Amino acid sequence: MAALIDDVSNKFFDYIIVGGGTAGLTLAARLSEDPDSSVLVLEAGEANLDDPNILRPASFGSHFSNKSYFWDHLTNKQKYAGDRQNGWQRGRGLGGSSGINFLCWTKPPARDIDDFERLGNSGWNWKNYENCLERTEGFVDPSDKTKTTYNMNSDNWKIGPLSLAFPATMDEAELKIQQTFLNSGLNPAPHPILELSGIGREDILESIGVPMIMDLPGVGENVQEHMFIGLSWELKNDVKFDTLDLLRDPVMAAKHLDLHPTGSGLFTTGIVGFAFTTLDKVTSQAGTIYQYIKEMISDMDPETSPPGLMEQYKIMLERFEPGKGSPGCEFISFPGLLSHPNPPADGKRYVTILAATNHTFSRGTIVSPTVTVCAELVSVPLLIILMEIKHSTSSNPTKDPEFDAHYFEQMVDLDIFTEMCKFARKLADVEPLKDMIVKELNPGAEVQTDEQLRGTHSRMLRILCLGLIGLIRRLDKSHLRYHLAYCKFLLYVTFGERRGC
Repeated sequence: MAALIDDVSNKFFDYIIVGGGTAGLTLAARLSEDPDSSVLVLEAGEANLDDPNILRPASFGSHFSNKSYFWDHLTNKQKYAGDRQNGWQRGRGLGGSSGINFLCWTKPPARDIDDFERLGNSGWNWKNYENCLERTEGFVDPSDKTKTTYNMNSDNWKIGPLSLAFPATMDEAELKIQQTFLNSGLNPAPHPILELSGIGREDILESIGVPMIMDLPGVGENVQEHMFIGLSWELKNDVKFDTLDLLRDPVMAAKHLDLHPTGSGLFTTGIVGFAFTTLDKVTSQAGTIYQYIKEMISDMDPETSPPGLMEQYKIMLERFEPGKGSPGCEFISFPGLLSHPNPPADGKRYVTILAATNHTFSRGTIVSPTVTVCAELVSVPLLIILMEIKHSTSSNPTKDPEFDAHYFEQMVDLDIFTEMCKFARKLADVEPLKDMIVKELNPGAEVQTDEQLRGTHSRMLRILCLGLIGLIRRLDKSHLRYHLAYCKFLLYVTFGERRGC
């Protein structure tokens, strides 16, 4: 149940979870299955329970006009990306950033999950990951008509607490774009608390006057982003496709809001076109890029490189090896305009292909004052922290973090992005998309050469979600080992013992 701070002040709990995002709520649900355990989740935002603005599909980006739904962070000026600042909006409220994302349920390749175990995290493998998901996933069985239309077989679908479903409305034009993917050769497919609590790099803690409880060198470092660039085309007037562009008209937006309760209209649609592939399916330059990465790693000095970075890079090298790589190049079809810098024309509809990276070599930092958990507020034997891991610049918890993504600091990220955008651009020459469009809007006809395309990236770059991997030094019974912890994975801190998980 939701509670106010006065309801929990000076009370005892077996577990306190700081952060009510996806991971925090999942963990709270698991722990509360034990009737003898009391669990408290601390979340700075609103509960947002049964909020139609959160639950209604096709409301992408609408939350960014209301700061009760998100933390409005900005990056520092990015030296290697046009000296521009980028918005890092993060969800505020129960559900975290999942509440303001695109309502999509996708799974990573098994190999990517197994790589966590290869880096020293025993048990972090696909088999265990899949077992955990099976306890969570629940599928809403489509109607017989839908299954017949889209050739679906739901005989092996399972029922779990998390309801997953296809959009109520899927336009036939979306299927044509997915067919374009196939024809091209693709397979469809907030504030932190660690350092102010005394957890982090010793030199950082000393600089802000916080006593060290645990020396974790990777706190606030090793930030990796999941980025995308949109390429958009104007649709022909006779193409039957109600895109989200129609919602730019306030009258049409109101009309479709009224249709939503009836199970029809644009607010019953969603994003359904995804394709994941390897770099060698995208560009003939994959071999050259692979060799460049290989040489980059061989030139690294293991004595001066950040702990664990070379181990990560070696695994990432495997992901880009031609013929053996991992499908980290993602292409998404979006039913409307989602690109920059050219604005839409009045009355026109668009389709957008997003080129999104999942394996980046540039590493950023997050430098932030962090909120504290007051020991006098509640009594708790186990504090579970599920916030983004960040450096601190002061002991003032009200100061906004400093986000430095270091976009394209490693030139190979820009090389990969450029090749992906060139591939996405060529989709306009593949049927059936070719027969649906009039002209390209973004990046635009004036952008032709590789250098021009690379120059547009800083203007077109957008962020899907923060991917933060902090290097955690884990205290074992007899020795110290380095482990990787994803931003939504766990760090347990107990009064008598401290251990990474």
